[in-house]
Amino acid sequence: MHKLRLTHMIAAAALLGALPLSAQQKRISPHETISAVIGERRTGNRITITYGRPYTKDPKTGEPRKIWGGLVPWGKADRLGADEATLLITQQPIMIGATTIPAGAYTLYTVPSENGPTKLAFSTNIGKWGVPVDETHDLARVDLTKDTLEKPVDQLTLAVENNPAGGGVLKIMWENTQFSVAFINNK
Repeated sequence: MHKLRLTHMIAAAALLGALPLSAQQKRISPHETISAVIGERRTGNRITITYGRPYTKDPKTGEPRKIWGGLVPWGKADRLGADEATLLITQQPIMIGATTIPAGAYTLYTVPSENGPTKLAFSTNIGKWGVPVDETHDLARVDLTKDTLEKPVDQLTLAVENNPAGGGVLKIMWENTQFSVAFINNK
């Protein structure tokens, strides 16, 4: 049953990626798919994220842009990445704090905050262009931890890693800031 559900999720993601370019808007940024097994290699949870990776420099002018509080405005739901909405697939349920995210495919976006916690949103509305953000299909919003990076990151970078304390951690790095959230597999 688990393998059948996984096969359906992968097929859905492949179909979304196979839409003809005429059905999509023009891509501006490079794209990447990252994947990690959280926990034991054979029984762990594979988490995969596909996203657009914009640069701090404006693609039209080459001028540097202010990211947090500029290109990505404070207090407003904003896509995480560029072009198509960022897609997260989790083979097993995960728990972030007291919030359970069931196994499946989700659009990720952020609600950045200058003074309070920035939120990471999990939306069931997948296969769309990144903007406008549709907040009506939110499954959950979770708080992100904000840290200052030692070295600036020119291109938006997401990472999913095993956490030495157990479980995993999702990281968002861009400009001089890293946002992160820890989670555990919730079989």
